[in-house]
Amino acid sequence: MDRRTLILSSLAAAAAGTPALAAPEKASPEDTRRTYTKDEVIRAGSDFLGVTAEAIGGAIEKIAGDYGDRPSAYIAGEEGSGAIGVGLRYGKGLLYMKDQTEPATVYWQGPSIGWDVGGNGSRVFTLCYSLYDPKDIYRRFPGVEGSAYMVGGLGVNYQRADGMVLAPIRAGVGLRLGANVGYLAYSRKRNILPF
Repeated sequence: MDRRTLILSSLAAAAAGTPALAAPEKASPEDTRRTYTKDEVIRAGSDFLGVTAEAIGGAIEKIAGDYGDRPSAYIAGEEGSGAIGVGLRYGKGLLYMKDQTEPATVYWQGPSIGWDVGGNGSRVFTLCYSLYDPKDIYRRFPGVEGSAYMVGGLGVNYQRADGMVLAPIRAGVGLRLGANVGYLAYSRKRNILPF
């Protein structure tokens, strides 16, 4: 999907008041051995983000209500972003999958456009749904995001591509206000250009 179509379809969905992303299919019983339980995700997210289980549990309950409580993978990492109308985001993390012995290093970068101003640094804990092969993460995932915080905050947004859904939970510091549409391109190595 090209950027222009992505931006127009996201804005049209937002204007119509309909969700831009539909829920992926639930994990089948044979896939449950390859997925994480809600308790495993809450424990890992709480430890990584340095927040209480109750704080991250609320965000995970919201995601579970939309996409199910059995993510197939998660990414734990850090990122920085900033925007004045047009924004950029760069990050690095480790992709954990239940059936993989070693986590894979993942970089992400991407542009955004919208009514958005400010900057922030965040720790990011991303739940991944319907991602069963680590090499499938290396693509672009479009998404819509809104931010409003001063000093600190915890936020969630959704990104979707080819039936896979990523739900980044960000705990960060900074000064940010606005809404934007864009994408994140996940890669094996760091890219300076976000396109």
